[in-house]
Amino acid sequence: MHSSYTTADLQAALRARMGDAAILTEAAEMLPFCRDWHGDVTSNAVAVIRPRSTAEVCEAVHVCRELGLSIVPQGGNTGLVLGAIPDRPESQVILSLERMKAVRSVDPDDFSMVVEAGCILAEAKEIAASKGMFFPLALGAQGSCRIGGNVSTNAGGINVLRYGMTRELVLGLEVVLPDGTVFDALSTLRKDNRGIDLKQLFIGAEGTLGIVTAVAVKLTPCPDSVATALLGLNSLEDVMQLYRRARRDCCDLMSAFEFMPPIAFTLAREAMPDLAMPIGGDCPVYVLMEISGSGLVDVDELMQRFLENVLEDGLVIDGVVAASAAQARNLWLFREGMNEGQARRGMHLRTDISVQLSRLPDFVREAEAAVAAAAPDCICVSYGHVGDGNVHLNVMPPSGLSAAERSVRIHTAKKVINAVLGRYHGSISAEHGIGRLKRTDFEERLSDVQRHLLTAIKKAIDPAMVMNPRCQLNLGELS
Repeated sequence: MHSSYTTADLQAALRARMGDAAILTEAAEMLPFCRDWHGDVTSNAVAVIRPRSTAEVCEAVHVCRELGLSIVPQGGNTGLVLGAIPDRPESQVILSLERMKAVRSVDPDDFSMVVEAGCILAEAKEIAASKGMFFPLALGAQGSCRIGGNVSTNAGGINVLRYGMTRELVLGLEVVLPDGTVFDALSTLRKDNRGIDLKQLFIGAEGTLGIVTAVAVKLTPCPDSVATALLGLNSLEDVMQLYRRARRDCCDLMSAFEFMPPIAFTLAREAMPDLAMPIGGDCPVYVLMEISGSGLVDVDELMQRFLENVLEDGLVIDGVVAASAAQARNLWLFREGMNEGQARRGMHLRTDISVQLSRLPDFVREAEAAVAAAAPDCICVSYGHVGDGNVHLNVMPPSGLSAAERSVRIHTAKKVINAVLGRYHGSISAEHGIGRLKRTDFEERLSDVQRHLLTAIKKAIDPAMVMNPRCQLNLGELS
């Protein structure tokens, strides 16, 4: 930032170029953009810029470069790793895509949809459904997260097992680059093998290489029928055996397979007291399983036959199958509500780990034991997406501790979990990204070759370091 500019000067210059309607500068107006989703971190910014079009995004990039400001792109601000929260507010602006929310096209014959980056995920899914189509990305935050952020973080969610991460759902992108030019690769072609697929650089880059302004995504036929079951089992080893059976018997019709501990029910009902318990809560572990299909497939019969077999074999000891869409939604509310329940208990460790599928039970057992030894007054809450080896091993310090004491417990738990993870050669971020929260842990684990390649890409595309500096890698900023 030019030393001769005061914050008021910068704000005035932004208003002059972008118009008053596009700029927020009052603290109360900016607060929702400057606070992370869980409310653990609150920052500030010179201003929040809210463009309405790709052309206005380009203009915002140009004026920020002229003023010496760096840009923190932001979608729905539902991320969990501080990738969209400023860390040097005196020299950064937040560029929010919230007003760029148009659905440009839906083509059922092409099985594709083109949406602007600020389109809320749930709204995009509803529009696709109105055309008889299905956009399979599904997250707990889908009522507020936005497509551009999903792309920039390569979001995962509950349907990765069948449909893959966001990366597998993207056909094309429109991106404003750090110099203000537009990379237009907004194609809906399924097969295009003309050299390096440049759009992949921006998926999962968390806004460090450019600002995603529009996305072309794959659609599938809307499932005509969905079967959802909540099952109780004796151990995580049995969960893995059940998963292997389900993969064999249900094939690719299985769209979700989640495991949860018994405390999930307690946490969900703390957040949503009206939730009705669908099953006894005394099994050691639970599975929330879903299969779906369209056309001539009878998923209800498939689920019934599958459950008859595993119950007969003693693999499942309790269970309930949703008899309606409303009952299915109630089952999923326990999976979603447990996250809010954890948040209500205060600051805690949230991990996003992946290990080899075959080693998942051993990892959870060893990591939970390590936490119990290092921080015996904390509660471990392990759950996740079994089919892709993604475990959220969260750790809740006891109530009544000061913020400093909670931070010590969190740091201790993270250290011992990551030590176990290292022995399993797993990932510290399966689906949430790196952001600023995990940057140090990420950098410590990079090989020299990885660091060289990542640095070279960043410097080639954003040599002035104007785009989300110090997110993912600490490479400085515009000077």
